[in-house]
Amino acid sequence: MVHALEGCLISRGLLRKYKSLHISKIQYLAIVIESEDACRTSNVFELLQWLEALGIKHVSLYDNEGILKKSKDFILEQFDGAVLFQDNHENNVLLDQPRMTLEFVSFSDGKEAVARAANVLRTKYIKSGGTGSNQGEQIFTESQLSEALKTVGSAGPEPDLILIYGPARCHLGFPAWRMRYTEIQHMGPLKSMTYGSLIKAIYRFTTVQQNYGK
Repeated sequence: MVHALEGCLISRGLLRKYKSLHISKIQYLAIVIESEDACRTSNVFELLQWLEALGIKHVSLYDNEGILKKSKDFILEQFDGAVLFQDNHENNVLLDQPRMTLEFVSFSDGKEAVARAANVLRTKYIKSGGTGSNQGEQIFTESQLSEALKTVGSAGPEPDLILIYGPARCHLGFPAWRMRYTEIQHMGPLKSMTYGSLIKAIYRFTTVQQNYGK
């Protein structure tokens, strides 16, 4: 009841500290939605409208089964000026984009990306003569894997913040290699979302001291 009351007060703008949000700290936001909740199209639209009004420019929408991805054309039509983020865009292009960009990701994207990246590493290993009998076991580094993922167009930007809507307190299969420095917050079921809870989550992220470099 306390959280519900606080969310109501935030939504009405009665708590002064939540009025000043440093939105510029969130260059890329990921929304992870449990697949059953991903069917709640009206809630998804409302959430995106809130984010657009707050000034969030770059949003990744993820659900395990790819329900949102199948509806991407319909979703894009609802937001004037919104564009589809392409995996082969460089980060500097992403940051210079003045309109809202939307990325649609599912579990199969991550699974296929890992398979393609592994094939790239295998090909390089064979070309380097790594199959000889005198060669020891090959251990690939994180930088090599990152480069392979970039080669197959699946590196993608790392979200500053991931908001998870659903009963489970986990990332539900969002590509792990894109969450090395990402803050994750559980928001509860999508059907119970409120504007106040969204503001509170963003405020909490922007006021936390971050002791790492990017």
